[in-house]
Amino acid sequence: MSEYDYEDLGLVAGLEIHQQLDTETKLFCECPTRLRDPEEAARTFTRYLHPTKSELGEIDEAALEESQVDREFEYLAYDTTCLVEEDDEPPHRLDDEAREVVLEIAQLLDMDAVDQAQVMRKIVVDGSNTSGFQRSTLAARDGEIETSEGPVGVEDLMLEEESAQRVEEREDGVLYSLDRLGIPLVEIGTKPDISTPEQAREAAERIGMLLRSTGQVKRGLGTIRQDVNVSIEAGARVEMKGVQSLDDIDDLVRNEVERQVELLAIRDELQERDAAVGETRDVTDVFEGTDSGVIRSALDDGGKVTAVPLYGFDGLVGREIQPDRRLGTELSDHAKRRGAGGIFHTDELPAYGVTEDEVAALRDAVDAGEDDAVAIVAAAPDVAEGAIEAAAERAEVAVEGIPEETRGANEDGTSRYLRPLPGAARMYPETDVPPVDLDPTEVETPELLTEKVDRYQDEYGLDAGLAEQVAYGRRMTLFERAVDAGVDATLAAGTLESTVTELRRDGVPVENLTDDHFLDALGLVADDEVPKGSVGELLTALAETPELTAREAVEREGLGSADEDEVREAVVEVVERNDEQVEEQGMGAFSALMGECMGALGGQADGDLVSEMLREEIGKRA
Repeated sequence: MSEYDYEDLGLVAGLEIHQQLDTETKLFCECPTRLRDPEEAARTFTRYLHPTKSELGEIDEAALEESQVDREFEYLAYDTTCLVEEDDEPPHRLDDEAREVVLEIAQLLDMDAVDQAQVMRKIVVDGSNTSGFQRSTLAARDGEIETSEGPVGVEDLMLEEESAQRVEEREDGVLYSLDRLGIPLVEIGTKPDISTPEQAREAAERIGMLLRSTGQVKRGLGTIRQDVNVSIEAGARVEMKGVQSLDDIDDLVRNEVERQVELLAIRDELQERDAAVGETRDVTDVFEGTDSGVIRSALDDGGKVTAVPLYGFDGLVGREIQPDRRLGTELSDHAKRRGAGGIFHTDELPAYGVTEDEVAALRDAVDAGEDDAVAIVAAAPDVAEGAIEAAAERAEVAVEGIPEETRGANEDGTSRYLRPLPGAARMYPETDVPPVDLDPTEVETPELLTEKVDRYQDEYGLDAGLAEQVAYGRRMTLFERAVDAGVDATLAAGTLESTVTELRRDGVPVENLTDDHFLDALGLVADDEVPKGSVGELLTALAETPELTAREAVEREGLGSADEDEVREAVVEVVERNDEQVEEQGMGAFSALMGECMGALGGQADGDLVSEMLREEIGKRA
């Protein structure tokens, strides 16, 4: 892909960062915020959702398109699921813990908190909310972050409820899990101050660091999502949703610029050709004897084939606009939104079992000439009609330019059409939740992770690499709790980062370890009840049998430390047994005897204590 002159193209980009908060309870109820295995579900229920009008009597265009395919939504409910999550009871008051965290975030982003938070309803009918809307409230405005390419303004900070987790996409609907629904979520929207792909990624990294500095955000795949808004001067604003990795942001921006540049070039060519989109038609007769597997399957199931002539489009439907994506892919995305598997078009035919004779007959059936293209859909009658209409509408837009729309981020850095951009008609006040006063003086500004790295080195003596690992790691808060409880900082850091990583690589189920497991195990080491070298064995035992306490695991595995008298006795015995070697080598015998001493003690002694006593005994004899 060519690297464009982004300034010349007038690239403008902004970010929307969505981050789950690590609170004890959900935003509008007292249910826990932990995710569950779908197999733990206690029951299920189903819903059908439809868009509603706003207070002004308007229906949001995005919600309307989402509802054009009739789908059933099934929800997995658990033993912790409450009536609020099922939308059978009004929401409770805004969670206090979430309110405090969002105020901390506002301070880190240099934002002005609103005096009073008013909860709003945002219409969402894709099934991800049982109520048919998402609750959201504006918490702060007008902030700023710094990047190497200049400041980026922060427009607003929203506190929202997370949507339900999509478990399975079905032919007639979607299966959702209610464990994620209602987890507090912040949405941070920047101003359109970003002018290069690299700045977009840097801004996202900066915001991510600030969020993690609170120590109260969830970590792991799916807990943070980035949406990227991109446009160029001659193009249109496009929102790309669901970016899972920071590594993808700059590629997404580059590929969206390429898509818009190529679509503008296609527009110019189409206008020069006086291109137009014809009427959709039923061309099932053309394919009555087809050997195409896709078309044959649709016809055998009672389906039909619909077509639309694209006059002047020949060669342009198959033109690449992003890596492995073409204008025809855009048409296909719109057809898929109406339930079809996709489209075929004459820029790629004959192929897929469609013959040259069938292509010629297709062109004749819709009065298409050599300079024209034809798109077809094979599906159930109602689906085929709706899908070809959607493809035709997108082709008409191609003649005019680039549509404003919401797109989904693909793993390869490209994007796909999802729906039109939402409008103001999707928002209206939530009458079941009273407004909440926001007072920034109630919270302190958290220490930045960059500042923590420096403090860990200065205060605890950690090396730079380990200090950064701990500060940016998932267990930063746990590390600080352990040190506050009297655990040696180097031991705590090494255990929570290096030891846990080694155990995971060895197949130990470290995900079973709780904060209490770590704190209790490290506490036993700090109290000299367990040798430092045995902490890995102790954590392994706890991970494999998490119902045990740390002390019970020590007793079961025989990991307790030997006392000083036992250590002295074992060291003296080893030194006396190797008396000649000690006399000849002096301290040169230390390394060999150290291993022998540890073996004699069965690993149940602190290495520092053994080392100290061994040096002392060798010194007496050397």
